[in-house]
Amino acid sequence: MADPSSIDGILVQWGERLFYPGNRIVKVAPQPHLVGNLAQRAAVIRRRIQATAVRRAPQVMVKVTGGGRGMKAIAAHFRYVSKNGRLDVEDEHGQISRGREALRELAEDWRYGGTRIDDVSDRREAYNIMLSMPRGTDVLAVWRAAREFAQAELAEHKYVMVLHDHQANPHVHISVRAESRHGERLHPKKADLHRWRETFAERLRGWGIDAEATRQAIRGENRNYPELWRKRAAEEGRERKPRPNERLGPAVIASRKQVGQAWALIAEGLRGSPEPEDQSTADAVKRFALRRLLEPQVSPEQVRRPTEPQRDMGRSR
Repeated sequence: MADPSSIDGILVQWGERLFYPGNRIVKVAPQPHLVGNLAQRAAVIRRRIQATAVRRAPQVMVKVTGGGRGMKAIAAHFRYVSKNGRLDVEDEHGQISRGREALRELAEDWRYGGTRIDDVSDRREAYNIMLSMPRGTDVLAVWRAAREFAQAELAEHKYVMVLHDHQANPHVHISVRAESRHGERLHPKKADLHRWRETFAERLRGWGIDAEATRQAIRGENRNYPELWRKRAAEEGRERKPRPNERLGPAVIASRKQVGQAWALIAEGLRGSPEPEDQSTADAVKRFALRRLLEPQVSPEQVRRPTEPQRDMGRSR
């Protein structure tokens, strides 16, 4: 059996590459890979491995569904997500609005709450974000976690939130004004979206919901969700050209191989542990990787010291 500290080292080395890419921008509380001793960091990695490969914890969805180029579009979205004022709308101060007149007042507050927003603008003045969980998730926990997410990630911006619990999966629509109180503009990028998923999942776990924010590549998935406007256009027969699947190219295939190798190295490390739970997790990881990713060949030398190309794996997107 291997020394427990060497097993922890393997888990941290490869687990952080899988779950905490080196180029993540952290704006909320420091993440586990940045603090704590080796044993503490390894414990966090073990939890995430078990959530992903053993329990298959529900994955959060955080998605930018569009945005308004001008106050006319923003106000229309307010009406759409609130069912024309029939649903409660909560702002960044926790104040609740309901009804058509309240929506008009809210739109006017946004129009003049910073740089004036014209009816039609040549730039995006708001972003529409959707936070979603699978069917059966406690609706109140989703709402509370979404509120905490917005407070952590959108604190410098005007935003409104609306809960939709009348559909199969509970979700929260958030509209956020692109310009902050300090005049800075929001431009969500891929790294931001991943951080947002991590934040939402963390807040859900705080309310007792088993939730994870593992990237699709780590799970061996290639789902390509269409933007909301494309979905609506397709339903109405207005979309003429189908969107090509951009996730099956050489870069994706290479990434899947690297991820598969990392999972295999983790399984090999866990298999050498004296702890029965680690050995059971190793078997689950092997089944998970075999079913979802290409099986790589692993040598003991690779477990002890990764090659240079593997060292950069965690920084690829």
